Amino acid sequence: MKEGVYVGQTATITSIVTEEMVAQFEGQIVHEAYSTVSMVYHMEWAARNIILPYLEEGEEGIGASVTVKHMAPTGVGTNIEVTATVTELKKHLVITSVEARNEIGIIGKGEVTQAILPKESITEKIEASMKA
Repeated sequence: MKEGVYVGQTATITSIVTEEMVAQFEGQIVHEAYSTVSMVYHMEWAARNIILPYLEEGEEGIGASVTVKHMAPTGVGTNIEVTATVTELKKHLVITSVEARNEIGIIGKGEVTQAILPKESITEKIEASMKA
């Protein structure tokens, strides 16, 4: 990984909650609110945006850990903002705290850890996972 990532660095993504982002299982809508699955997606995306400019050729980030607390509902059409902040750099790991907000306030908090590895190593691990 190239030098430059630092503790305190942030990246923010914004989105509008759509019908595709609501809580649902197997196509059955549970309720018309932003799902935890979508929140995790946006949290990982915000964290990924921190590392993208620093990846070396032949290197990639892969999710190592996600924790999330979904604290409040938010409906379709609501603007959301998700910010990731680097809290720790440890060997090949980039650890970020993440926070999701709507117009009213905080709707979720958590942590996303990404491992920076050679693409070849990731491919090998994926292939090994399919051999049973």
